[in-house]
Amino acid sequence: MSARVARRRRHDQRGLSLSAFVVVSVLGLILIAGLVIDGGQQLAATRRAESTAAAAARAGANAAAGEQLGGGAAGPRAIAAAQAVLDASGVAGQVRLIDGRVRVDTSVTAPTIFLSILGYDAVTGHGSATAEVVRS
Repeated sequence: MSARVARRRRHDQRGLSLSAFVVVSVLGLILIAGLVIDGGQQLAATRRAESTAAAAARAGANAAAGEQLGGGAAGPRAIAAAQAVLDASGVAGQVRLIDGRVRVDTSVTAPTIFLSILGYDAVTGHGSATAEVVRS
């Protein structure tokens, strides 16, 4: 009987080591899935921030061109037009006029799905664009 008990204990211990391996493997897979899915969230946020910054800078440059054709200075209208695009899209950003160029910097925050387990509740994407009125 003692041989049976010894064999049974060996099998029990093998089961415990297999269980630990499965737990570690599953946790690793969840972490990898989190990096892939939440990394995709971050890329999508960056893409949205960049495209919104480009649209706002274009709108500001178009308003600046209209002002310059009318003989005015490209300033408040260009900033207002770019800010209107940001407001309409719901993207946070800053619009500046630097040496006749419209500069827009944006940031978009997206919630995480898996990485919130590790304390990362959100990822942020940043974008920027500059548009200039070119006279031809």
